[in-house]
Amino acid sequence: MNRDLTVGNPDTVLWKFCIPLFGSIIFQQLYNIADSFVAGKFVGEQALAAVGNSYEITLIFIAFAFGCNIGCSVTVSQLFGAKRFREMKTAVCTTLIATGALCLLLMITGLVFSADLLRLIHTPDEVFEASKLYLDIYILSLPFVFYYNVATGIFSALGNSRTPFLFLMCSSLANIAMDILFTTRFSNIFTRGVDGVAWATFLCQGVSCILALVCVFRTLSAIRVEEKVPLFSWQLLGKISMVAIPSILQQSFVSFGNIIIQGVINTFGTGVMAGYSASVKLNNLVITSLTTIGNGISNFTAQNIGAGKPVRVRKGFRAGLKLVWLLCVPLAVLYFFAGKTLVRIFLDAPSEAALRTGTQFLRIVAPFYFVVAAKLAADGVLRGAALMKWFMITTFTDLLLRVSLARILSATTLGSTGIWLAWPIGWTIATVLSVQFYRRARWE
Repeated sequence: MNRDLTVGNPDTVLWKFCIPLFGSIIFQQLYNIADSFVAGKFVGEQALAAVGNSYEITLIFIAFAFGCNIGCSVTVSQLFGAKRFREMKTAVCTTLIATGALCLLLMITGLVFSADLLRLIHTPDEVFEASKLYLDIYILSLPFVFYYNVATGIFSALGNSRTPFLFLMCSSLANIAMDILFTTRFSNIFTRGVDGVAWATFLCQGVSCILALVCVFRTLSAIRVEEKVPLFSWQLLGKISMVAIPSILQQSFVSFGNIIIQGVINTFGTGVMAGYSASVKLNNLVITSLTTIGNGISNFTAQNIGAGKPVRVRKGFRAGLKLVWLLCVPLAVLYFFAGKTLVRIFLDAPSEAALRTGTQFLRIVAPFYFVVAAKLAADGVLRGAALMKWFMITTFTDLLLRVSLARILSATTLGSTGIWLAWPIGWTIATVLSVQFYRRARWE
């Protein structure tokens, strides 16, 4: 159901809109968590290390998919809020065409250079082939990843957060079952273990993508316009790109930064790699959840700016901030005090190094979730208002600090602990900048 975010109490409207988004991202993350869980439990520690190692590279592709999502979502939100439905439909068609071209280019590039990317991050020989196999299969699934992200962006722009939640819930639960099935009952077919995990994810993502696109077209067809809708507009592509390209660059540089950090982590051995792989999936579950609520704040902001109601934007930020902080309370407590138990979920017989690494990482970063949550809420407003310059400054500050500090501190007596300390330092400084930019912003 489409929802107009420009009317009603901002707290109630935003919370009703964002809670299904939060549920969606929980199930979205289950894709990667399921892969790591099954690889660690049913194949072995090296398989978990291979999946986690490849995951950092897959984030580059996800960065492009996210950029297409947010560029389309912000533009469609503004047009929907302004009731300019003909242009809104053209913006959707333009995004779908441009996304297809971008996805094809990335697939070709990824398949050609996947081995080089794995060598770039110093992938150990014992997990290299498994990492490449998982990565190549993932690259083949990119059309599903991209178009599903665009579909969810369109749903969010129209105020419909319930439909993508239902799709993700069903497909994620199916993915867990198929991961286990492919690595146990069909282990004679998928002899490397990680290939079974990768193909299971491929199939489930494909089904959810196709169903989501069908629902998008049905939703748009129900919105009547009198004039014929152009299928492509260079002007709208430029408007979409003004939001999408900075988002892609931001996410891509973050991903490249994570690859550099992964390269530093890989020098500490398979045990540290496996422990980090398990704990970073748990960490990404929190960060991605907070980012998704930030995207909801972006949609709220964009619709209200499009409708000429800028006063509601700051009320939406305060409502979103309360929501993300409320979310942080149970997760921060759980990760800090039950980190060891959570890491064991991913590993059947964890080595001492893997268990120590995963637990330590979670205890260091968990208390700072409240800090980064404020940054992501403020970023949501900046992005929804298309103030991308300020948005990118805060992100790059965080990234540069984390990458440089990870390399510097890991070379000291702190060892791998120095890598984990880079997270809270980068988050804190970037949050101060982001909140200050939000307070100075003018969109009236």
